[in-house]
Amino acid sequence: MIGVHRITSRMMAIANQIAIENLTESIPATMQAAVYRGVNDVRLETVPVPKIGRKEILLKVHTCGVCGTDLKKIATGSHSAPRIFGHETSGVVAAVGEDVTSFQPGDRVVVFHHIPCGECFYCRHKTFAQCATYKKVGCTAGFEPSGGGFAEYVRVMDWIVEQGTVRIPQGVSYEQACFVEPVNTCMKGIEALDLQKGEIVQVIGQGPIGIILSVLAQKAGASVITSDLYPERLKIAESLRIQDTVDASKVDVVKAIREQTEGRGADAVILAVGGNSLIRTAMDAARPGGRILLFAQTQHGEAIVDPAAICVDEKTLVGSYSASVDLQEESVRFVMNREMDLERLISHRFPLQESAQALDLAAHPQPASMKIVIQPGSSWKRESWEGTQQ
Repeated sequence: MIGVHRITSRMMAIANQIAIENLTESIPATMQAAVYRGVNDVRLETVPVPKIGRKEILLKVHTCGVCGTDLKKIATGSHSAPRIFGHETSGVVAAVGEDVTSFQPGDRVVVFHHIPCGECFYCRHKTFAQCATYKKVGCTAGFEPSGGGFAEYVRVMDWIVEQGTVRIPQGVSYEQACFVEPVNTCMKGIEALDLQKGEIVQVIGQGPIGIILSVLAQKAGASVITSDLYPERLKIAESLRIQDTVDASKVDVVKAIREQTEGRGADAVILAVGGNSLIRTAMDAARPGGRILLFAQTQHGEAIVDPAAICVDEKTLVGSYSASVDLQEESVRFVMNREMDLERLISHRFPLQESAQALDLAAHPQPASMKIVIQPGSSWKRESWEGTQQ
């Protein structure tokens, strides 16, 4: 059943890689967008197409991945309304400002929504996500800038045009390209762990991000053991050559990892599951002197932590959030060279008109659901699966 679903999804993906039918078409005055209006309240609305400045570009969106951070903002009401979320965005340049010379209408691109200043205290210390410029979102479909990928058009601001807009080469789909930013965040997490060749790494959670982290950890030379409550996800991981898996619905994860490490525990544990309930489990799975990476804990709150595990057992808690500009070229190479077939992680594709359903499914994952993408470009009329018109 999973195989049939995957084949069907692939065929849908090929059919949905659509180019702008007429690059000289006029930009409409209005567009559709999934507008956040409050806690768990996202509505399809007609809004103005954003105007661009002299150094900006207007992107016509094809695909935007649904990220867990956006889901948390929608569920908790942590951000003011109205907003248009979505930041894993790929599409076609529809218009350019007068002073833009590096891009032109028709260019297929993917955009980062955060780029740091490169000069402040935090940038000098390589903690780019704490930079004030980085915290300003540089892409918007209207209202307070929040990414804007859940809309037909996105305004890309000047500093993002200059440093955070990447061409999609021929042979690479919009869907593959939209993973550039999430891959970057995963690379940053792996770098923070400072993995050594031959170390044993436990990755708790095999959603799309957990699988990417597992592949990157293995690429760094580690021996990877994965765990998840859903056997279906472990099968996807196995298909990507992550062979050592633990079915957390049947087996105690901590016991299983200790059995494979002469009772010590893993050298490093990556917690790729949101919420705080598994922090203690991740710490227990790490050996004395080991490291624990908190990758998905993006909401402030309280958690149960054994302080003696940090002091007496000398375990280290490591945090990693968002992307690193230092890893931008590496993440682009990884994605565009197809070092990992990231499209295989996409289980569901929704047109913009069904954004509410897409967000609901992403917020309540099922055994067969993985990466959810919203595709405003699903109705485009000319195929451009790999950047060539047919």
